[in-house]
Formats: sequence, C-alpha cells, structure tokens
Amino acid sequence: MTNAPAAARADNVWKVYGHGETQVVALHGVSTTFEKGKFTAIMGPSGSGKSTLMHCLAGLDTINRGTIHIGDTQVTGLSDRGLTKLRRTKVGFIFQQFNLLPTLTAEENILLPLSIGKRKPDMDWFNKVVDTVGLRDRLSHRPTQLSGGQQQRVACARALVQRPDVVFADEPTGNLDSRAGTEVLQFLRESVDVFQQTIVMVTHDPVAASYADRVLFLADGQVVDEMVDPTADRVLDELKRFDEIVQSATPEGSV
Repeated sequence: MTNAPAAARADNVWKVYGHGETQVVALHGVSTTFEKGKFTAIMGPSGSGKSTLMHCLAGLDTINRGTIHIGDTQVTGLSDRGLTKLRRTKVGFIFQQFNLLPTLTAEENILLPLSIGKRKPDMDWFNKVVDTVGLRDRLSHRPTQLSGGQQQRVACARALVQRPDVVFADEPTGNLDSRAGTEVLQFLRESVDVFQQTIVMVTHDPVAASYADRVLFLADGQVVDEMVDPTADRVLDELKRFDEIVQSATPEGSV
C-alpha cells in the first residue's frame, strides 16, 4: 500500500458470533486500508467474511476487538446517534436489492439521504451525478416504471449525492443481467476516475472485480491475498488456486 490518505481502515478487527460450541469467528484479526479515490473489490467463498467486513466497516455491525475508521472518524465505540450521523454524512450504500422506496420518484429516492438529514442538495452536483448515470429522462418515474438496471443506477446516484467519504456496494450487479451490470460497473469506475470517489465492493464475479484497482481475497475471516490492477482472467486464476492460497495463510491468535 502507498502512503495515500485512507478513506476507511480496519486494524486487527475481530468479529465473533455466538458462544461455546456455536461460536463462529467471522473476522479473524483483519487489518487493511482502503485508499481515497480507489476502487477495491472484496472476494472470497461463501462464509469467508467479506460481507461481514463491509458491514463492520460501514458501522452496520459491531466488532469484538480492534478499531475501524472512516476517514478521520473512529467508528468503533460511536453511540447510536454518532453511527446514524456517520451513515448519513460519510457513507453511501448500494445493495443488491436496490432498496428504493416504491412511492417515491427516482429523483426523490436519489435525494432521500439529504432529505432525512435535513440538508439541501448541491444541485450542480446532483445534476452531474444524474447525467453521469444517464437518468435525466427518468427522474419523475417510480421504481416500478424502471428496469432493474435503471433502479440500480438510481441507487448508485443516491449513494453519491451526499458526497460520502466512501461508498460500500454489496453485490451491486447480483440481480442484473450482463448488460445492465456492465452499465452499473462502468458508472462505479467512472465515479472513481472522474469524481475521485472511493468504492468498496463485495462481489463473487471476476468480471465485476476486474473494474477495481485492487482485489482483497478473504477466507475464513482473514485476508489471504490481494491483487493490484486485476483482470477477469487473473482473478479467475486466483480463485482456481484458492485452496492452495488458503492453506498457506494460517490463523494466529484468538479472541
């Protein structure tokens, strides 16, 4: 990693569910940094901890040990009120299920985070985001009047309109066909290249991961490898030899 400023950081993060025989260590001493203005993909098999890591980074879940920062703000130990403020001002979210309100128009859905926070939108920025995602002629439409790809682009615009420190995307193309998925991934890439946005995306798709600047590979709650300037073929090759990579990464310590 370089000495570039961090948009998000995890230091020796542990997350444990349950107790005794039912205990599951979801994150096993994870330390990693996400640079400002970079696109990072997180990959790993089911149960590897990739979504747990993202939820903990975003303040959607608590941790048992370690510290998490979003920019200069320490997320660990924040009150409920502090976490709410963090999620409204410093973090954007894009989910697989879109999570749009069906009674609101596309424009109203995009502006919802600002409305909830009682903040006025920067209309120049709003217009730039809307034009970048290609929704200018769909702003008055409700979600049921939009295709899946258009709904996800509304969700992308909603995540960016508040100018967050970092956008967390959880399988953002999981419910889309390949064409719509490509459109969303191209927008996420452009938001990094043009707007200097920071994106952290969980995905299982090597093609989606190839849009990122870096890929983190998780297994059994640990970062076992990473790749810079990924291509779909390189990511696929990495996944094919994943068992070998995991065997060479042995856990240390315990909670």
